[in-house]
Order: sequence, then structure tokens, then C-alpha cells
Amino acid sequence: MNKTNSSGPRLRHLATGLSLMALISVTACQTSEDEVAPAADQSGTSQQATTGTAEQPPGITDDSVLFGQSAAFTGPAQELGIQMRLGIQAAFHEQNEAGGVHGRQISLTTLDDFYEPDSAYSNTNNLISRQGVFGLIGEVGTPTSRSASRLATYRGVPFVAPFTGAELLRHADLGSVVNLRASYYQETERMVDHLTEDADVTRVAVLYQNDSYGAAGFEGVRLALERRGLAPVAGGQYQRNTSAVKRAVFNIVRSEPEAVIMISTYSSAAKAIELIREEIDPIFMAVSFVGSNALAEELGAGAEGVYVTQVVPLPGDTGLPVVSSYQAALKAFDEDAVPGFVSLEGYLAGRLAIAGLDLCGRDLSRQCFLDAIRNAGSIDIEGMVLEYGPSDNQGSDAVFLTALGSDGSHRIVERLGG
Repeated sequence: MNKTNSSGPRLRHLATGLSLMALISVTACQTSEDEVAPAADQSGTSQQATTGTAEQPPGITDDSVLFGQSAAFTGPAQELGIQMRLGIQAAFHEQNEAGGVHGRQISLTTLDDFYEPDSAYSNTNNLISRQGVFGLIGEVGTPTSRSASRLATYRGVPFVAPFTGAELLRHADLGSVVNLRASYYQETERMVDHLTEDADVTRVAVLYQNDSYGAAGFEGVRLALERRGLAPVAGGQYQRNTSAVKRAVFNIVRSEPEAVIMISTYSSAAKAIELIREEIDPIFMAVSFVGSNALAEELGAGAEGVYVTQVVPLPGDTGLPVVSSYQAALKAFDEDAVPGFVSLEGYLAGRLAIAGLDLCGRDLSRQCFLDAIRNAGSIDIEGMVLEYGPSDNQGSDAVFLTALGSDGSHRIVERLGG
């Protein structure tokens, strides 16, 4: 898989929520192990804190390495967290069955943050200070990752493969952050390119979540349109963790768009599509974070013709070695699990963490792990090549356009209507 950048130079994104940033920066400097009480491990296993010693860093024993994940496991976005965790667990289980990494078994402890940034910050503090994890992996969402990554960076803890394409996590000075996926700017550039080139669309509206996730996606759409002498004809906002989209839909419908780009989660996107279709019939496109398997399930037969950009291959394309391994690992871990884009991304996140551990050898440390990935140049995960560099913390630039079918299927298309 060749690494290409379809959106030009990455632009530094000024995130909203200055008061939250201030809270995070102040609290991070005051963190102590006694500030947050231990929380239950959502994976159902008991984890003891590993504080580390001068000889042995936190989260590492002679025969184990502990990673932590804060994500949504309940609420409207729960399928994203559940599937991301499933993929990571499948990768770790696969490696453990093969003997681990340099004699160490890899384990994962998880906490539910309900897709809320305050909970994500608290969980991250807990995972680092009380449970003593080696690294953090698979945070789900932009507002939650924005909150958690700052604490991880301050504490020098690896923050691996967050499930978000926000530009705010792609700054070169975020030394602890290792991104796997393409950015939202790249996804929205691909969308606008298809809309304008394939369908001569000039009137684009945006449904977006009223937080840093929505802001990142909206800005990506705006910049892509601006490069073509266009601008969004309307923007409809809705509140995170709700499906209260009626006001947003009203703003969109009255602008009479030819296409609607959705920077949303599956439940809000499905509701908006249903309501908009009662009035008009535009082209619908959504970024990968929507969770297209869950979106297809919510829409049923109404999924036909909805487009979603993806940043990982089709979960059913076993012609790719990494997908074949993913399917086998998923079945070995949970024989009832159904392959999907989010769990595939989780599996790739787990494989990336394993690659970093392997590159370090037996003499493992957090800094070695981060340096090994950043200085590897490229990491080949059975045909999916990730490329990193000193000022580049994003491994893949791949973006695929998929069309949903009425039966819940996904197919890669080269053109709209194809």
C-alpha cells in the first residue's frame, strides 16, 4: 500500500474548547497517584498497578506488558469502543498464542469513558498513575483523544493508534502520539474530489457534531471546497452523544444541497439521513469514524447508496494477507465475532503496538518503543505499510471510498454511482 497524501501539506488545526485546554494543562502538571480512585476494569479481569522501578519501567514485568484503553463501551457510541477493543484483543491474543513478544505476554485493561472528554482524562490518569500501564492504545474519538493525549504526552506514555483523524493529534511536537490512520482532512478531500469531479456537485452541506471532532471534519470540508472556489451552503450542528438532529436537519434541508457530508457517529447520521430524505434526496457521505457497519445496521435497506470513506481495507478482502490474518485472529479470539472496519482498525492498532515492542527487543522502555516506531522508516504489517519519520507521526495516508448496500454490504468504488 503506497503512502500518498491527497490533501497537500497538513495544516495545523486550532481546536475549540479553550477552557478545557486550560483545565487539562493545569491538572496534568498537578497529577499524583492519589488524585483519582481506581476504576473497575471493563475487560472483567483484575489489574494490579505496576509502578515500575529504576530497572523496570511501568507496565513491564519479566513476562508481561500492560496496555490501557479508555473508550466508549456504553451509550450511543458504544459500538465503536467495543469493536476497537475487540480488534486489539484479537491481535494481542494471536501474538500471545505464538509466545508473546520477546517472552512477554501482552495484556489490555480497559475503562469506559462514555465518549466524554472529562471521563477520558480521568481514566487516562487512572491507567497511568494507579494501574501503571506501559502505554495507551485505541482511544475512541477526537474530544476524548484531545483530552487524554495531553496527559499522556506530559507523562511520556505512548498514545498509540487513537480512533480519530483529527489534525490536532498530528503535530510533530506530540512526541508520545503514534497515529495509524489517515486524517479527516484527507478523507474530506477525497469526498469533495468525488463530488465535484464525478457528479459536478457545487452545493454541499455538512452535518457535524458540536465539538472538536465536528470542528475538525467541518474544517476539512471547508478547505477542500475552498480549493475549488466553493463553500459549504449550510452547516447543521448537533450535540455529542445524542440523536437530536432535527434543528440541524432543518438548516440543511432549507439550503437545498446536492450532497450532505456527515461528521458524526452512526446513530445521529442514521437519524439525519431518515429525516432529510423525507424532504430532499441528496448524496450522503460520511467519514470513517461514523462506524459504517453500525450505520448500515441502523439504516437497514435505507443504507443503499450511502457513501463512507474508509482508512483500512475491506474486512472481507482476504486476498490481502493482513486481512486474512485478522479474520483468523478474530475467529480464534471470539468465534461469534463478525468482521468489520472498526475491529480491523483495532487489530491493526494491536499489530502496530506489537511491532514497536518487537523492534525494541528485550530491553524495553517507553522511549525505546516510541523511537523504534518513529525511526523505523516503514513498518510492513503483512502488506499494509506504515511510514513514520521524525516529524511525521501518522503511518498511513490511505483513503478508500465505499458504497453501502441495502443488505449491509460495503464495496469499494472508484467513482460515485460506480
